[in-house]
Amino acid sequence: LHQRASGANKHNADIFISIHLNSAKPAAFGTETYTQGLHVTGANLEVSKRENASVLLESDYVANYDGFDPKDPTTHIIFELFQSAYRNQSIRFAEKVENNFKTHAGRSSRGVKQAGFLVLYRTTMPAVLIEAGFLTNPNEENYLTSTTGRAKLAESIYKAFASYKAEIDKEG
Repeated sequence: LHQRASGANKHNADIFISIHLNSAKPAAFGTETYTQGLHVTGANLEVSKRENASVLLESDYVANYDGFDPKDPTTHIIFELFQSAYRNQSIRFAEKVENNFKTHAGRSSRGVKQAGFLVLYRTTMPAVLIEAGFLTNPNEENYLTSTTGRAKLAESIYKAFASYKAEIDKEG
């Protein structure tokens, strides 16, 4: 995970998009797009901790993540400081992604959310983590693994990016 953000930073990326598939109880469904943010609820913090716990499986996670401890709430506050400069742009893009998932792909949106996901850590540009659906839901799994479903989701993300870029270029 630590190499994704540093790779984007190294190549001076204008935006960081990390695409994932979610898992939960079989009844869970829908898309959600996350930006790095404050953990205003215990639920968001718990989701962040669970998602980031996978770094503990890496052999040299202490060195790779500068002492990051996914169980320590203070590390999530530090993440917040890194992302604050790009929060508005990240939210703006995330809203476009979720809107296109609804209007273009016909998916159910769980909304734009903020959490302290490690994959967004240390990006020096607007950044989002997209959960394109739940593989643990049989109906969503069928959609996500179909050629049509994958194409509609990819088109939705592209449309969001094209719209976001046009707005940024117009402002800049």
